[in-house]
Amino acid sequence: MAFKVQWAYVKMVALLALIVFLFAFATVRNNDRKVSAPEISFLGDNNLFITQETVSKLLIQKTVDTSNLIKETLDLNALEFALNSNPMIKSAEVFVDINGELNAEIEQKKPIARIRTTTSYYLDDEGGAMPLSSNYTARVPFVVGHVDENNLSNVFKIAQKVYNDTFLKQHVVEIHQNDNNTISLKLRQHHFSVYLGNLNQLDKKVNNLKVFYKKALKDGTLNNYSNINLQFDNQVVCTKN
Repeated sequence: MAFKVQWAYVKMVALLALIVFLFAFATVRNNDRKVSAPEISFLGDNNLFITQETVSKLLIQKTVDTSNLIKETLDLNALEFALNSNPMIKSAEVFVDINGELNAEIEQKKPIARIRTTTSYYLDDEGGAMPLSSNYTARVPFVVGHVDENNLSNVFKIAQKVYNDTFLKQHVVEIHQNDNNTISLKLRQHHFSVYLGNLNQLDKKVNNLKVFYKKALKDGTLNNYSNINLQFDNQVVCTKN
C-alpha cells in the first residue's frame, strides 16, 4: 500500500521548526547585544538626595564599562544589591530593555525629621537613620536632646505624627526628647515650649493643643505664655511669661 504524505502535518512541523529557530536566533542576538550607558529615573519626590551621577558611578563600578558589556554577562541582581546598599536608597530595580538599554528605577528614602545631637542625620519614614545629603536639604523638624541612634522608636512616633498631621507639620520646628523619653515641642514663630510628657494618648494631647492654639490665636494671647503643658488629661496648663 502506497504511503500518502500528510502535507498539512509536514507544513506544521516545518513552521514550528522555523519559529524555534527564529526565537533561538533572536535570543542569541539579544544576549550578545551590547548594553548602553545606564538610563536612570527617580520615582516619586523630585527632591534628589542622591544624584544621577552617583547612581551611574555605583552601576559602573559593578559593570566596569556598560558600553562594552554583553547583556548575557550582566548580573542585574548584583547591580540592584549595590544600589540598595546605598543608605539614601529605599529600593532599586535594574533591567535591560529590548533595545539593550540599561535602566535603573530608584526610590529614595523619605526623611521626616533631622536628628541633631553629637552627630547629625535624618530619620526616615520607616524609622531608620539616613545620612545627610550634600545635594539637597529637607525642610523637616529638628530632633534634639537625648537621642540614641540605636533606639529611635520614641522620636519616630512623634516625628511620624508631626509629619502626617497638617497642623503640626505647619508649626512644629523642633522636637526635644528628655532623658526620661518625655517630649517637648517648639513651634514656628513662637517662644513657648509645648510639653507633651510621654506619648500616651498622643492624639488627645494634639487635639487639646489645636483647641488651645485656635482660641489663643483668636484672643491674641499666644505670646503671653512660656510653657504649654499637655501631659494631663483633658486640660491644658499654661505658664505665663
